[in-house]
Parts: sequence; structure tokens; C-alpha cells
Amino acid sequence: MNISIDYSKREPIYEQIVKEVEKQITLGLLAPGTQIPSVRSLAYDLGINPNTVKKAYDILEENGLIISKSTKGTFIGDNINKAKELKIDELINQIKDTMKELENYGLTKEEIIKRMK
Repeated sequence: MNISIDYSKREPIYEQIVKEVEKQITLGLLAPGTQIPSVRSLAYDLGINPNTVKKAYDILEENGLIISKSTKGTFIGDNINKAKELKIDELINQIKDTMKELENYGLTKEEIIKRMK
């Protein structure tokens, strides 16, 4: 698993890890059942605190994207469509926020769509 972290971003590192794993799942780079690095191993590779990786893994597990199996490791879950749906929802919310901001500048929805085309 290749995770790249931008330490200069304001976005927390754990969120960057979550997004990277989601992206790799969505793109099919991480297939269901694929074992991913342990918390300590990934923390060591990235040069970060293991608690940061643990927080990212907890979020991924809550979202059903990874599964931790006691004494066996952590694996990509079977529900890849969930990763896609989460990403689509996130992007739709970003578009909605941008639309609201543009409307605050006095543009109508029709004008926004026209400019986007």
C-alpha cells in the first residue's frame, strides 16, 4: 500500500490517510481481502505517530472499508461500493457548498451551470 502524505497541508494526517485508502479502494488498487500494513508498520513507514494511523484505521473500520482480525491483521473489506458512495457523497457536498457560496455572490443556479459548461 503506497500512502503519500503532504505534511504542508492543513488537513490532518489521519484524514489524508483515510482519503488515500478510500481512493486506492475506489480505483481498484486495493482489492477486497488484501492485507494492509499494521498500524505500527505504516506509522514507521510514514514517520508518524502510531496513534495517528490508529485513528485513520478506526475511521476506515467504522465506515466498513477495512476489517481487523485479531492476531491475523487488517484487511480491505468486501464492500468496495461503500467507498465509492462515501466519495461521491463527499464530492456532492463540496459542490453544494460551492453552489451556495456562488449564490451568495449573486449568481443564480442557471448562471452557475451556464458558466460551468
